[in-house]
Amino acid sequence: MRTTENLRAALSDGGPDALLEYLNKGVPHRYTAVYRFDGELLRNVLLCDKLDQVRPDFLLAVPFKHSFCQFVLRDQAFRTEDSRHDKRLDGNPYQGVVISYHSVPLTTPDGALWGTMSHFDMKSHPLTDDEFQLLEGAAKLLSGQLKQLGR
Repeated sequence: MRTTENLRAALSDGGPDALLEYLNKGVPHRYTAVYRFDGELLRNVLLCDKLDQVRPDFLLAVPFKHSFCQFVLRDQAFRTEDSRHDKRLDGNPYQGVVISYHSVPLTTPDGALWGTMSHFDMKSHPLTDDEFQLLEGAAKLLSGQLKQLGR
């Protein structure tokens, strides 16, 4: 069974990269990522890719106004199994490009919004409530590591 204790051990043993790898192994999504807010952009600072390929350029930085992360800010979380059929995303340029997206906010220890942590894919995938709660737990654990991720 996957638990917050497993997350804590992964973070302790291998740092934030190991935490993302642990999260990614338990879901069908290709990517698990951390993005930080940087003005009008979201910048990718960590990425775990199931296919272990070089990070595509389009994932390096995303305009905030086009990102699904804007909904994480507004609603404190965002989940969609298939963006092509999600009315909340009508008109968004990434609708139908990023198909499956499940994300939670990342905050600093003092509660300031820093970025997001997400599972996503270009294919449709559900995410169980247990795995979503694990993602939320990982975001809380990563809170104390954000300064080193500022890159």
